[in-house]
Amino acid sequence: MDYAFILAIALAVFLVVFVKTEFGLYLVIFSMLLSPELGSGGGGIAEGRQIIIRSEDVLLLVVAFSWFAKTAVNKELGLTLKTPLNRPIMAYVAVHVIATLVGYATGTVNGLGGFFYVLKYLEYFVVYYMVVNNLTDRHQAWRLVVAAFLTAVIVSLIGAAQIPSGERVSAPFEGKVGEPNTLGGYLLFMMAVAGGIALETVRIKTRVVCLGLLALMGMPFAYTLSRASFLGVPFVLGAFALLSTRRRMMAGALLLLVVASPVVVVLLPKPVVDRVLYTFEPEAGQATVRLGRIAFDPSTSERLISIKQALESWTKRPILGYGVTGAGFIDVQYARTLVETGVIGLAAFLWLVWSALKSGLGSFRALRDPEERGLALGFLAGTIGLLVHAAGANTFIIVRIMEPFWFFAAVVVTLPGLAP
Repeated sequence: MDYAFILAIALAVFLVVFVKTEFGLYLVIFSMLLSPELGSGGGGIAEGRQIIIRSEDVLLLVVAFSWFAKTAVNKELGLTLKTPLNRPIMAYVAVHVIATLVGYATGTVNGLGGFFYVLKYLEYFVVYYMVVNNLTDRHQAWRLVVAAFLTAVIVSLIGAAQIPSGERVSAPFEGKVGEPNTLGGYLLFMMAVAGGIALETVRIKTRVVCLGLLALMGMPFAYTLSRASFLGVPFVLGAFALLSTRRRMMAGALLLLVVASPVVVVLLPKPVVDRVLYTFEPEAGQATVRLGRIAFDPSTSERLISIKQALESWTKRPILGYGVTGAGFIDVQYARTLVETGVIGLAAFLWLVWSALKSGLGSFRALRDPEERGLALGFLAGTIGLLVHAAGANTFIIVRIMEPFWFFAAVVVTLPGLAP
């Protein structure tokens, strides 16, 4: 690795962003899903994983420092604006820091794992505050949104190119072992945003573009074979049917088609149908959980067993838990939050998500432009979809889902107060 070259690039980015902060926001948006790895540590630090450094991490650090430097020079800019999410974000971060420090003190958290994980959580909110503090008007907001969708187009094309291989589709630059569940969650959220705009807009051209985006993203989404992502789809459609001011009947009809119609089984690709049916196919010699006469496959069974074990561990440290990474790997967001940060951490997480939903709903009701209302609607539906996705993944701590999520949260929260 040529560290001198990386340092020169970082310095150039620092100077450019110092002069034009919006340029840094574009870099961050494109790097969210399109950043290659720069290197990794030699050994596991937590949960059997290594320290993986992406160009995105370095870029975000440089852009953030440039922004801090600019605010220090120009006092009028201010470091943070007052938003409805400030207090829940601070509470969420504080609980994770305190729980992890207690974990270090009591020996449940070892090595650098807890430190790096908490640092990653802070990274998401840096994205949120950078966008909130640097949006000046609606045209700029839409330019950034277009950049986010362009990123999704590139990711979808790369994903579509993987389909002929027969392997599950994953995001680019995932290393030797991909993360299809991560790509599924990301595309679920982005499709919800595009779908919200398509429902609310009165412009035929905009609707056609959004429907085209849905079709493009839907193809690799299906071939991620991510059941947690598939489970989120009817909930996204339900949110559209409940909240949309236009074409509500259409969203409701789609929901019924997805949930109750046998036609869907015929239309879906065979690997998708097989993947869903596999949920109820136990394997001999593998862990199997049964609910009455229903038996689950090893993957689903392992998640259910991990939830049971997490609840048993939580009862021993119910207030602040074991600290981040202190209880081992648990691939269910709610169980992981509870066992790592206790009831206080789970309450902070739920407060944060509720505040995001409440703020999104407030923007949806306050905005008058159809496309802006669609953006807020899509954010609301996408958040609900991710909450469902989190029943089968650590959705709200996955970098490639959370950075786009907090970007759109910042745009939706800020839009009502921006100049026309």
